[in-house]
Amino acid sequence: LQIYAPLINMVMSIVHRFTGAALYFGSVLLAVWLIAAAAGPEAFEQVNAVFGSVIGRLIRIVYAWALLHHMAGGIRHLIWDPGRGFDLTTADFMCWETLVVSVVLTALIWIVAGLS
Repeated sequence: LQIYAPLINMVMSIVHRFTGAALYFGSVLLAVWLIAAAAGPEAFEQVNAVFGSVIGRLIRIVYAWALLHHMAGGIRHLIWDPGRGFDLTTADFMCWETLVVSVVLTALIWIVAGLS
């Protein structure tokens, strides 16, 4: 195992699985926010205070990145499903592209949203 070097497509496969798990937990937080909105203004303000904190913002940014990365990985897999793009150069490029697209889109969304 010491001589084995991880390849980008292997790393992106693992990251795709982690982002899927992160989306599960992030969806629970989204449900908490919706339940608080339905529970009344006091509960909603409390949840918004937590989500508006530095840690809350960080969690929301990571959740947005996980969502976009998982989506980009899903699109990559849809392209691979009919058997296209399996040559090593194309597969590596698509993996790097997935990472870059997810980071750029996350940054754009948060810049446009004003990092609120």
